[in-house]
Amino acid sequence: MTDIAIVGLDCRFPKAPDVPGLWNLLINGEEGVSEVPRGRWHADDYYDPEGGRAKVNTRSAGFIDDPDVFDHEFFDFSEAELEVSDPQMRLLLQAAWRAVEDATLDPRSLAGSRTGVYVGIMAAEWLNLLMTDFQRINPHVGSGNGYAMAANRISFHLDLRGPCMAIDTACSSSLVATEQACAALRAGTCDQALVGAVNLFVTPVFGVFLTQAKLSSPDGRCRPFSSEANGFGRAEGVGVMVLRRLEDALAEGLPVYAVIRGAAVNHGGRSTTVTAPNPHAQRAAMVEAYERAGVRPQDISYVEAHGTGTMLGDRIEVRALGQVHGVPRERPCAIGSIKGNIGHAEGAAGLAGLIKTTLALHHRVIPPSPHATTENPRLRLAQNGLQLVKEPMPLPSEGEVLAGVSGFGLGGTNAHIVLATAPPEARRPYTGRPGGGLLTVSARDRESLRGAVRRLADDVAAAPADRFAAVAWTSNKVKASGPVRFALPARDREEAVAGLRAAAADDDRLAALSGEAGTAPAVGWTIAGESAWRPGMSRELYERHAAYRHALAAADAALRPELDWSVAEALWSGAEPPARGPVVFAVAYALGQMLLDAGVTPAWIVGEGAGAHAAAVLAGNRKLEEAARAVAAPDGPGAAVEATAGEAGGAGSRPPATRLHLVDDGSGFDEALRTAVEAAPARVVEIVGERTEGARLLPGRAGGGEVLDVVAALYRDGLDPDWDVLYDPGQRVRHRLTPYVFAPTARLWWNGPIAAHGDGDATAALVKANPAGGVS
Repeated sequence: MTDIAIVGLDCRFPKAPDVPGLWNLLINGEEGVSEVPRGRWHADDYYDPEGGRAKVNTRSAGFIDDPDVFDHEFFDFSEAELEVSDPQMRLLLQAAWRAVEDATLDPRSLAGSRTGVYVGIMAAEWLNLLMTDFQRINPHVGSGNGYAMAANRISFHLDLRGPCMAIDTACSSSLVATEQACAALRAGTCDQALVGAVNLFVTPVFGVFLTQAKLSSPDGRCRPFSSEANGFGRAEGVGVMVLRRLEDALAEGLPVYAVIRGAAVNHGGRSTTVTAPNPHAQRAAMVEAYERAGVRPQDISYVEAHGTGTMLGDRIEVRALGQVHGVPRERPCAIGSIKGNIGHAEGAAGLAGLIKTTLALHHRVIPPSPHATTENPRLRLAQNGLQLVKEPMPLPSEGEVLAGVSGFGLGGTNAHIVLATAPPEARRPYTGRPGGGLLTVSARDRESLRGAVRRLADDVAAAPADRFAAVAWTSNKVKASGPVRFALPARDREEAVAGLRAAAADDDRLAALSGEAGTAPAVGWTIAGESAWRPGMSRELYERHAAYRHALAAADAALRPELDWSVAEALWSGAEPPARGPVVFAVAYALGQMLLDAGVTPAWIVGEGAGAHAAAVLAGNRKLEEAARAVAAPDGPGAAVEATAGEAGGAGSRPPATRLHLVDDGSGFDEALRTAVEAAPARVVEIVGERTEGARLLPGRAGGGEVLDVVAALYRDGLDPDWDVLYDPGQRVRHRLTPYVFAPTARLWWNGPIAAHGDGDATAALVKANPAGGVS
């Protein structure tokens, strides 16, 4: 069975605003349960410790912070759409974007791709409230609500062309969605998949149901497998995973958290009641999942159990777990449940457990299971070959470790996922030399950009100093495509951190390094002749950029048959070369070719002497070998230039995109430049030489950073370069960066009656605010 790699994650759970926050909560054994926040509903209106009719027996649950905040401008929501859209959809959109960035991919780069979207979801309270007030129903109610639209909106916004669906199997929804996504990837139905899940409380209605069903914990907490278990507490949350076939993820160099080896889904059939769990079906789901994954139950080190903390549910699950895992083995199978930390996230519960287990395998330590110190002796865990994780449990530092994740739906749909640690080949070593790079980051507006620059500074500071080039390259591949752009060339990590923090703290500095995307700017090149020669010219450029080294080697090879000396050797000797023309020609050609490869295409080139020959090659008018012969001719490059005429329109009947203005010496250079600028105004880039006023590039000074300066300036003005050209292949190693932080451009929540307390009609009101300021 094809292994599926988990390459990107994002989540928000109670007291855990992101993936690092969730891991800290888990590894420290903390919990996220709190009382009903202000602004949700008046808890006392529905609270009855005895659980009377239409009442809830608890004031507590696992709530996430600020579910009403949404960056509607970023996602192009109109005011009318914003007023009726389900906040669950809004949470999913933001989590999907961040998960893709966490996978070291630019979300905008997925447009048109065969990426599938699979969402587990089981609540639509927002829509139910909207439907109680006919006056508020507008054309956007349909597109802003409903299970299908929760998934469809992700595909719409990112322009994804793979399958897109929402799945409701109650508490197993998100694990079933994961299994469906894996099946689609294995079948080739899609090449990448986003698996999401969300659960949000707009009203206490489901809490009322759980109370009446005698399933609700009075203090809103889950105590899985504990003697103090007394029902379960509810939890909110949202999460998204990015999945790839493992072979594809490795080929693209994507980071891998863990691997999905197999999965199974079934139903309990006819049990005593439709909601009664069936241990035989639970056991069958685990056995089938292990068979599909090609592993043995005794090889499973840990199972993230469904573990709701209800007496009946825990007892039945332990029986099923023991029947499968209670086989001869070196040590008991460890079990736990994230529900002890955050509560039962219902439709998102399975994904919460899957993310927990993925992080545990990634960090190679199993977090403790809360309430394990009061283990229920009646469950006879040890006799069933099971062991609750009472403190952080280290996993072997090397070798494959296997784990399982279970999710059981209220109506009988069971799912089990088999996970493994990432293979050794997923840890791609950094083989590039230490070096500089061009840091890029973008946002929707200038204020959001400031926060993004500040976060990038923290990311760079936290990275190993010798991997700075990898961090810079990753920022180009992931963070560069937004409308408001920032670019900072830097030689090393320390220079980069200082520059980023200075820009974040100073408006003028930030503005100087920023720009807005638009039509790529027109560019013109000037290439001087023999006068551009300097001792050691372009040495740093040669040392820092493989693309330049490759192009210079090509020029040297073309000149060698015509000369009795090496241009490359002459460059680094520091002595006067036998002839300056071939050296300038080689440097100009190599630098120009590097810029062409990076996507900097000139509208025109003004060249003189040896530079004119380089210009003709770069414009596609002459072959490199032909120009090399002319440059190396005993009478020098000037005579050959005369044969091209003053302005060349190209070979054959098809004129090139680049216009050439060529002169044989410096006497006509200024006039040619004036003619070129008047005919086609452009930003001037000086390839070699120090004579063009206001030019962007002066590599004749033996520097190497000027190329980055030019690309940075053009990128800020709208150019989308080929970033790979700026880095050696060994430097192009992906490095996870902090995902985008969305601005609170709007707050939208229900601000009216949510129930009629038994009779009468409910009315609705929406509150919307645009808070000032951005994000930090």
